[in-house]
Amino acid sequence: MRVGLGTGTTMAYALEALGRRVREEGLSFAGVATSIATERTARRLGLPLVTLAEAGRLDMAIDGADEIDPQWRLIKGGGGAHTREKIVAAQADRFVVLVDESKVVRRLGSAFPVPVEVVPLAVRPVTEALQRLGAAPTLRADEGGAPVCTDQDFHILDAFFEGGIENPEALGRAIRNIPGVLDHGIFAGYTTDVLVGDETGGVRTLAKGA
Repeated sequence: MRVGLGTGTTMAYALEALGRRVREEGLSFAGVATSIATERTARRLGLPLVTLAEAGRLDMAIDGADEIDPQWRLIKGGGGAHTREKIVAAQADRFVVLVDESKVVRRLGSAFPVPVEVVPLAVRPVTEALQRLGAAPTLRADEGGAPVCTDQDFHILDAFFEGGIENPEALGRAIRNIPGVLDHGIFAGYTTDVLVGDETGGVRTLAKGA
């Protein structure tokens, strides 16, 4: 199989599990990493990697989420890799999302902002455009106060919408239309399967619309 490998804390556990199966069971697949961090982890664990160009269409992509609503729409990008993650998800026949119970919400944006990847030159005009859409955006910075850079050397604006997001699809289109925006962390129409883990180690399948 050709499998997209997502980025983030939840995916770190999934990569460890895949690494064990490769070593102990001879599991064989070709992975496509969604970030430099995932690529480094995968290589350390001995996971076989190819580029998206080499893989072409993917059988499956596996990733986490910062929020997921009953219609399986997501907010992603806490790790800043949402642009590459969305590209990989769009190339996959199945997109499997791994979350814990805290990530399941009734309305997107309830507690987590929408990450927006922006050309550094355009931070101010994009900030103003997001404000006109009703957001309170802040530039993501590291512990030293410097802007966080993505793998594309872009910056990230975290756009918080008080009360959540009424129409994620419409908002996603509006954000994509702002000059200077590369992409955003709203994922709608990609998810095919959702697995929810709990503190006891149990896993349940989340039904769409539940």
